[in-house]
Amino acid sequence: MKTLYIECNMGAAGDMLMAALYELLTDKREFLDTMNGLGLPGIRVEAIASTTCGIAGTHMAVTVNGQEETDPSVQEAMDAHHLHSHGHDHEHEHHHHHHAAPSHIGEIIGTLPLPEEVKAQAKAVYDAIARAEAKAHGCPVGDVHFHEVGAMDAVADVTGVCYALYLLSPERIVVSPIHVGSGTVRCAHGVMPVPAPATANLLSGVPIYGGSVQGELCTPTGAALLTHFAQSFGPMPTMVTKAVGVGIGTKQFDRANCVRAFWGETNEQANNEIIELVCNIDDMTPEALAFACARLLEQGALDVYTTPGTMKKGRAGHELTVLCTPECEADMAAHILAETTTNGLRVRRCGKYYLTPSFSRVQTPWGVVRIKRAEGYGVTHIKPEYEDVAGIAMEQGIPLSCVLDETLHGN
Repeated sequence: MKTLYIECNMGAAGDMLMAALYELLTDKREFLDTMNGLGLPGIRVEAIASTTCGIAGTHMAVTVNGQEETDPSVQEAMDAHHLHSHGHDHEHEHHHHHHAAPSHIGEIIGTLPLPEEVKAQAKAVYDAIARAEAKAHGCPVGDVHFHEVGAMDAVADVTGVCYALYLLSPERIVVSPIHVGSGTVRCAHGVMPVPAPATANLLSGVPIYGGSVQGELCTPTGAALLTHFAQSFGPMPTMVTKAVGVGIGTKQFDRANCVRAFWGETNEQANNEIIELVCNIDDMTPEALAFACARLLEQGALDVYTTPGTMKKGRAGHELTVLCTPECEADMAAHILAETTTNGLRVRRCGKYYLTPSFSRVQTPWGVVRIKRAEGYGVTHIKPEYEDVAGIAMEQGIPLSCVLDETLHGN
């Protein structure tokens, strides 16, 4: 299986991600020619050989009218009704800009001479940034405004990453836990904590960490790209690597400031082992048991379910079953003992046959819907992501079945 593993030991920014993926491409010149032929006003993309702490790689210089911005930016609010979101991974410009709503940015992306799939991905990334900004600052999405001139180099970053991934066509994308930095970052309108509020919203549900490095390491654009494309987060899977791309940032630290992209093959095994942790419970209310099940899922269980039954002395109760990986067995057992009233549990080590999971995305008339796939043994299962379908149905005021039908038809 063609696998891309993205290592974010120093966070991620759009230009760093684009540079790392650029190094993996077979036809680098075609990529640069396409990026510089998009017609974005004043924008030029140039791949510059660079090093960080002795590691050779590429710095992707995205210039606006010949000028490159150098520091990671923070998406910030002017006020609740007029939010100016810089949306780029470099330093704020300090002169006046016209402003563009997310819908206008979407229109600009829609006119670019790129494959439709690439444009759909880029629009989805910008939509995610706008939603994160609106949530961070307590305003409607329509009140989020990007600096139009400064946003053009961000459009180049986002479309560049989407186009590079389109050319690579990985079957699986795994991202490491993301180093977000620590402390605060100064921007044009004050000091913000790291990670910035919009970045924190984008990284909800994703493994992140701080550490001793002061400053903003993961930008909103980097966070939006990673969370949009990653199928899972965690350590590098066992893989035979064929190439490593190194995308280098502009800031200097006491350690290598880069994103590394490992390109190779994983050999997914059809057989594996899974742990079943089982206990009988007859002294918890249904609400308390449901809460415990939700907590166990949050703590890393692969699945949790209950089966009603009759316990000793005729008491009504439930058999609780928790599935986890072998390496999580001890921790999960401790969580079950803490979250439920049971005084003990049984362990079953089971062989497992499974279909290999993957993800794709379908563009519907109302937005992008993620598709979950599972393949193997000559079988393919396809299922739209419920949250995406339900979100569109609620937002558009249309039946869930309409969105499902359109999604499966488009697939």
